[in-house]
Amino acid sequence: MKDGERSLFIPGIAITFLIAVPAWYLGTKIPLIGGPVFGMLLGIITAICKPPPPCCRAGIQFTSKYFLQLSVILLGFEMNLFHVLAIGSQSLAIMFFTISAAFCVAWMIGRGLNLSGNTAILIGVGTAICGGSAIAATAPAIAAKEREVAYSLSTIFLFNIAAVFIFPVLGHYLKMSDLGFGLWAGTAINDTSSVVAASYSYSEAAGNFATIVKLTRTLMIIPITIILAIITAKKTAADSEFNLAKTFPWFIVGFLAASLVSTSGVFSEELCAALAHAGKFLIIAAMTAVGLSIDLRQMASNGVRPILLGLMCWASVAVVSLGVQYYLELW
Repeated sequence: MKDGERSLFIPGIAITFLIAVPAWYLGTKIPLIGGPVFGMLLGIITAICKPPPPCCRAGIQFTSKYFLQLSVILLGFEMNLFHVLAIGSQSLAIMFFTISAAFCVAWMIGRGLNLSGNTAILIGVGTAICGGSAIAATAPAIAAKEREVAYSLSTIFLFNIAAVFIFPVLGHYLKMSDLGFGLWAGTAINDTSSVVAASYSYSEAAGNFATIVKLTRTLMIIPITIILAIITAKKTAADSEFNLAKTFPWFIVGFLAASLVSTSGVFSEELCAALAHAGKFLIIAAMTAVGLSIDLRQMASNGVRPILLGLMCWASVAVVSLGVQYYLELW
C-alpha cells in the first residue's frame, strides 16, 4: 500500500478506534453484553448524532473488513487443541446434530420470513457455533453487508442474555448432572461469555465442562466458513470462472495456524493470551465500524423477522442438544 493510499484510511481507522476503546471498557465491566455489542451501539449512536465525514469512509470500511479478518486469526491463539480433543470429543456427536438443526431451521424459516440469505446464514452460524466470533469469521467469507452483520449480532445478543437466566433454571428442573448441563450449555448457548455465566451459576464442574465444549465448538468455524465461502462463490460465478484460490477464506488458515502455535508451546501462555485479547479488541473495532456504517431505516424495514428467526434457531439447537444427550444417556 502506497503512502498516499494509506493516508486515505487513517482518519476512518482513527475514529473507529477512538469509539472502540470505551466500548471495550464497557465490555469488561458488563461482560454479559460484551464489547462487540457496545461497539456496534456506540457506532450507531455516533453515526446518528454526528455522521463521520466522507474522508473517514474508506478507513471505516477497511476496519470492518480487514481488521475483522485479522481478529479471527488472533483468536486462534487462545485455542489449545490438546485440551479441546481431550474433553471436547464427547460433544462432537451433539455438535453435529445441533449445527445441522441450526442451519436447516435458518434456511427454512429464513425463506419463510423472506429474509436475505446472508442474514439467515449469519444468524444460523452465530447460533450453531459461537455467536459474535462466528459471525465475524463468516461475514467476509460470504460478502455480507454491514446491516446484515448488525441484524445478526443484535439477534444473537438478545438470546445470549435470555440463555443466562433460562438455562440454569431448566437444568435444575430437569435434574441434569454437571456433565449433562455443561454439554448442554456448551453446545446450545451462543457466546462464550454467556456459556461461562450460565454454566458456572449451575456449578463449578458444569462450568469447566461447558468452557471446554465451547472451545471445541469454536473450531467448527474452520470447516463451516470454508464451505460457505465456496458455496457463495459458486453462486456468484459460473463454474468455468470459479477460482478456489480467490474464494478460499485464507484468514481461517491463519486461525488454524495460530491454534497450532498456541498448542505447540512455541509462544508463552502470556504472549498467546495477549494476542487473543488483541483479537477480541479488533472484533470490537470492526463492530464499531459496522455501527458507523448502519442505516437504521434499512434495519427497521426488517422489523422482528430476524428476532423470530433467531428464536427458532436457538430453540431448535437447545432442544436437539437435550434430545441427543437423552438418547446417549449423558444426563
